[in-house]
Order: sequence, then structure tokens, then C-alpha cells
Amino acid sequence: MVDVSPKVPTRREAIASAFVALKRAVLKQLPKNPKGDPLEVARLAGIMAAKRTSELIPMCHPLPLSHVDVDMRLCENGVAITSRVTTTAVTGVEMEALVAASVAALTVYDMCKALDKGIEIREIALEHKSGGKSGDYNRARKHN
Repeated sequence: MVDVSPKVPTRREAIASAFVALKRAVLKQLPKNPKGDPLEVARLAGIMAAKRTSELIPMCHPLPLSHVDVDMRLCENGVAITSRVTTTAVTGVEMEALVAASVAALTVYDMCKALDKGIEIREIALEHKSGGKSGDYNRARKHN
């Protein structure tokens, strides 16, 4: 791991996103899922994953997370996921936000795979980060 001991703790935030492409038939079945509400289970899985990022990614520092939020939004062609993670620490929370969005997306897949094996997880990306020596970052938007 990189030595971060000389760094000063600052407030840091990261926002990440993911998209799970689902067929309309699968979307219609979400409320009837025998395993429970896929969106709520995925939201909780994302929160739990953010808290365990340093156990999953070998070179990540364990961080005291101040806040983790995972938002799930139904779209006409799938589920849009956004995670927001905040800390006051010596290193950023980009990986925690990315892991939260990724695990939430994987959980949607797990909850719906009996209905369609062709579900796709797309566009896992860091959207924003603030704080720290490198300053702010905002993902450039693609224009169609």
C-alpha cells in the first residue's frame, strides 16, 4: 500500500454509477420477485460492499466512512444505480463508491437471473470526486 501517513485528513466524497440493462418483461416482474425487492436488496448490498472495499481490493486503505448512499432508479430499459460515499480521511473514497455501484449492479443481476440470463451490467464509472490533493474531478458527459 502507498504510505499516506504524511497526508492531512480532509473531507472527501465520491460518486459512482452503474447501469443494469433489463428487458421490459424482467422489469415488469421486479415487484413479484420471490427473493424479495431486488432494488432494496441491491441498495443494501451496495452499502455493505462500500464498507468492505479494503477487504476486496488488495491495495485499498481501510477508511472510516461517514456516509454511504446507494440510489436505485428504474428506467424504461433497466436500473440506473448511483452511489455516494463520504469520509474525512487522508485518502479518497473513489474505490468505495465504485465497489458500491458494482455490487449493487451484481445484486440486481443475481435477483433477476432466473428471468433472463442475458442481463447486462454496463457503464460502471466514477462520476465525481472531491477533496484531497488532486482536487475535484467530474466525468465528462458523452453527447450523442
